[in-house]
Amino acid sequence: MNVYRVRKIVRGQAAGPALICPGSFSFLGDVDLGNGRIIAAGNPNRGQALRGAVLIYRETKGSSGGVVVLQTLVRKGLAPAAIVTVKPVDYNLAEGAILAQIPFACEPDGDILNEIRTGEPVRLDADAGVLEITGDGL
Repeated sequence: MNVYRVRKIVRGQAAGPALICPGSFSFLGDVDLGNGRIIAAGNPNRGQALRGAVLIYRETKGSSGGVVVLQTLVRKGLAPAAIVTVKPVDYNLAEGAILAQIPFACEPDGDILNEIRTGEPVRLDADAGVLEITGDGL
């Protein structure tokens, strides 16, 4: 499957390489604020940069502090291009994505954590409710 229906949370479109985190993820504690890289032990993408990626993960963990981290990443130019979660929206993160103007969607109709690979080019059109594997090398 190359196209997935998703539920729009924050409007917008973005494209970039997929960054798949199969478990839960938190901007507070899982990301280095200085360089925007994943620092969480046990995350298969430890050391990967969020900048320009379409961050895809199961669910948000943590507290409302992640909003501040997301805002800081945006100011530093280190934020992901878009966010997609498998589980329903985390309202604290939705608020942060709205303020940061980062497209955000959730609840895809397919098994995106196993069907999309890290680095694979994807495009999120949150307005249309579509996440697609583009294969165009972006």
